[in-house]
Amino acid sequence: MGDGVQDDAADGGASNWQQRIEGEWYGNPSVWDPEGNHTGWIKVARSSVHEGGRTTYYMDTRFDNDGPLRNRFEFTEFAFELNDDDLNRVYLGPDFIGAGHPYGSLVDAHYYSPAWQADLRTMVHVLDDGETQVYSSLLYDGPTVCAVFNGVYKVAFDYEENPDTRARIDAFCAAERQAGRRPHTIPAKEAGSWSGSMAVYGADQEPAGKVDVRISHSPTSLLRARQTVELSGTIERSWTFDRYHDGNHHTYDGPDLYGNGRAYGRALYTTQHLFGVANKITGREFLYDDDLNLSACWKWFDGDRMEYLLYGSLAWQPA
Repeated sequence: MGDGVQDDAADGGASNWQQRIEGEWYGNPSVWDPEGNHTGWIKVARSSVHEGGRTTYYMDTRFDNDGPLRNRFEFTEFAFELNDDDLNRVYLGPDFIGAGHPYGSLVDAHYYSPAWQADLRTMVHVLDDGETQVYSSLLYDGPTVCAVFNGVYKVAFDYEENPDTRARIDAFCAAERQAGRRPHTIPAKEAGSWSGSMAVYGADQEPAGKVDVRISHSPTSLLRARQTVELSGTIERSWTFDRYHDGNHHTYDGPDLYGNGRAYGRALYTTQHLFGVANKITGREFLYDDDLNLSACWKWFDGDRMEYLLYGSLAWQPA
């Protein structure tokens, strides 16, 4: 749930990512079993505090869940130190061991939780408003997903002291309990498009430009649609494919791209292979609000080597 190794105590300054996530972030992420069934929520308040050249991450988690996952994940108070810089945020335990890797407004983290006995892949995208985070964690037993957490967070700086802030955050968390259960379903009867700009970072975590993105969507049945993706900028490419979903299982059936994905609520995790070339995309696509706006985070591979990481918010517009 938390987000070259240089100890931040060495220079006394916080990294750019650390400055970006100042404040306390509040959310009510949903919890999913490996098949994609909603089993409950976690009420979370988390903050990352930089003081005296040291950074400490704090999380208060209240598990509201049914079934076997509650026994496994019922652990309230997390705190761990980390070495913080703009290349790697190295988690030093005791509650999380591993690292998070910032790419501008996105962190891609891989770490282990002894309390949960799970290996986690976590992605946090801070939207352009600076006050909203789109969050997800895939939890693994070895290569097997054992649970998924995902949701949206809002930041506050005076929750305990300001009744207006407290009312705003509490209302947001209550709304997230309803929104979090919503499935990742694309319009079945309405054509339109998602469009916007995505930041592009190289595998070295350095900015590499941007791409303007348009995803044209045209339903062909209640469960199928034809989509065309157009990228212009750092990457100049386009591809068209037929898309199908059966429950929370999604497939991409050519002619230009093939692959599949599994949705856990609003978040869809995909692997897509471009036809005839050694390029593929793995990523997360998160419908984060009632207007079908999309937080898209894609890893672009050349062969099996990640060449770029792209992310941005794409706005839905009906045709």
